Amino acid sequence: MKFFKNIKKSRSQSDEIFYSQIKKIIGFSPRNLTYYQNAFTHPSLQIKDKDGRAVNYERLEYLGDAMLGSIIAAYLYDQVPNANEGYLTQMRSKIVSREHLNELGKDLELVEYLKANITKGKLSNNIHGNLFEALIGAIYLDRGYRFCIRFINKKVISPYVDLDKLEGKITSYKGVLIEWSQKSKKELNFEVYEDTGNQKTKHFSVRLSVERKVVSKGRATSKKRAEEMAAKRAYYVFQNEIEA
Repeated sequence: MKFFKNIKKSRSQSDEIFYSQIKKIIGFSPRNLTYYQNAFTHPSLQIKDKDGRAVNYERLEYLGDAMLGSIIAAYLYDQVPNANEGYLTQMRSKIVSREHLNELGKDLELVEYLKANITKGKLSNNIHGNLFEALIGAIYLDRGYRFCIRFINKKVISPYVDLDKLEGKITSYKGVLIEWSQKSKKELNFEVYEDTGNQKTKHFSVRLSVERKVVSKGRATSKKRAEEMAAKRAYYVFQNEIEA
């Protein structure tokens, strides 16, 4: 009887390959592969479970975002004991920024494991960060909070978190410009308009004006990214004044 109890549930060859890939990425053995398979399932597949609930990475992304935020918050609380709430919040935002999460997802090449019903070229750039957060959510459900800490320490904190460098990192050029314009009493205006051009995908263009003079432009697939692009260009136009 012991012989039968020790037999592991057989997995298909594709599952064995996926198991090895996940184990290499996270640095320890997954127990329930289903969580990780869900973490790399795109909503475009429209898969549902027996209860009619959608099966994709979105709920895991939400969970992973919460786990990541709490672990980074605890790390900063411990590492910077004299910092106030504002500083800790700002530093956490820099570490878990969408830009940084996208970089982490790209470094791990997570999109290579994504199953979707659309071509990878049409995926949002944020897919990399979304998958990274979904992976953390899968780790939490599979192995618990302690293993989330282990993964985030290895993949985020140890290789990337330098508090001295992060202090000077700008995460929102638009925010910096707005703060500067308010202090210097300069009129700042973001003019946003749709701009499809010759492309099928809808784009947004932004003209950024300071004192009613256009100083920079930006164009992207979302208003937020277009504004940030224009703001970054304007920042370097006024950098000496802003940093004075």
